[in-house]
Amino acid sequence: MTNVNSEKLSSARFAEATNAFVEEFTASVNFDKRMAKQDIEGSIAHARMICAIGILTEVERDAIITGLDRINREIESGEFVWSIKQEDVHMNIEARLTDLIGIAGKKLHTGRSRNDQVATDIRLYLRSEIKQITNELRRLQHAILDLADEYFDTIMPGFTHLQVAQPITFGHHLMAWFEMLSRDDERLQDCLKRINVMPLGAAALAGTSYPIDRQMTSDLLGFSRPSANSLDSVSDRDFAIEFTAAASLIMMHLSRFSEELILWSSAQFDFIDMPDAFCTGSSIMPQKKNPDVPELVRGKSGRVTGHLIALLMLMKSQPLAYNKDNQEDKEPLFDTVDTVINCLRAFADMVPHIKAKKSKMYQSAKSGFSTATDLADYLVRKGLAFRDAHEIVGLAVRLGLETQRDLSELSLVELQQYSSEIKSDVYGVLTLEGSVASRKHIGGTAPETVKKAIFTARQLIKDKQ
Repeated sequence: MTNVNSEKLSSARFAEATNAFVEEFTASVNFDKRMAKQDIEGSIAHARMICAIGILTEVERDAIITGLDRINREIESGEFVWSIKQEDVHMNIEARLTDLIGIAGKKLHTGRSRNDQVATDIRLYLRSEIKQITNELRRLQHAILDLADEYFDTIMPGFTHLQVAQPITFGHHLMAWFEMLSRDDERLQDCLKRINVMPLGAAALAGTSYPIDRQMTSDLLGFSRPSANSLDSVSDRDFAIEFTAAASLIMMHLSRFSEELILWSSAQFDFIDMPDAFCTGSSIMPQKKNPDVPELVRGKSGRVTGHLIALLMLMKSQPLAYNKDNQEDKEPLFDTVDTVINCLRAFADMVPHIKAKKSKMYQSAKSGFSTATDLADYLVRKGLAFRDAHEIVGLAVRLGLETQRDLSELSLVELQQYSSEIKSDVYGVLTLEGSVASRKHIGGTAPETVKKAIFTARQLIKDKQ
């Protein structure tokens, strides 16, 4: 096993050793080692830059890069031994580098601080993870589009207040989820613009007296630009908060999606059949098929929202510049990333296997007077004021309730007792098919419109890739 130098690199100023409990309490290496790859990436770019300005010789630069590459392999293989005495990922790597190459390893930290180093690592980490999240999000979008295409003309009830409102198509309903995820995607890409700014070179808080070339380092690391103010660069985590806010919105949307899947798969709705591979049974009730994946995703939404609040509270009272409080930013951030990726992955795998129960959806749409608004619109087109039409339809619905019949099942004579404007052509709008087909404007539920929306959506995703 590879050993890290046990002597703490930053302890010279202190006359006595750190209390063992305090040492463990203040250490972050157990979780920030997750950013080792990004820390090494940033250190290699920094080494190249300080060589270019004459602080390192080319031989020292090459030794540092070779040593860091070896450390990266040790970490990936599990050989690397992490030490709490070295506090964090940065000092562990630097200590090991010095073990490997000697004094050149001690020169690497020239012109930087752990303050700007960690800020850079987090940004590099989030930049990488947003790419993964985006991939899973778009994979889910593709799954939704495929399902919407399969059921573009399947009629179901649309709801307000969880009461049957108007008939829609299942494909149209699914496309609503696609739109929500599209905005989530846009928020992530917009957030990335502010993440992709390089703090390295801000040093502890005031910059450095060395003639560093921050633009060079920024270009090497693929950032859009160096940050503009050294104090701000090391002290704020608003970019992480913004990411967590975007992640919270993703989870809120997945939670709402989960809620509908849970309702729809219940015996009371029975609209869909959930794939067995994403459900579990009961330990005592053999008939049960529990929608565990949607339920768990719904629960995890609160977890991510909690992380957002935690990060906001972390930053709210901090004076400039860096404070130890900011060590607490990583665990909620890392857990947010893991939770969002896993939930999107679960949904992207599950959604393609959902089956709609068409007859159940159709009967439910037929049972709640869902074409009442169509009858009102029909009367308005005949010249009645909408409020008068609304009252007439209300009377017709009351008759339907009393006789337990849908509006389409009432006779023409029965309907005409409320308005002489009602003619035999009314049945063309009272059917579920006629209702959905009439809504063929942009954003409407007509099957032909849903087909066009699916085609447009596929092109949009293709253009983003």
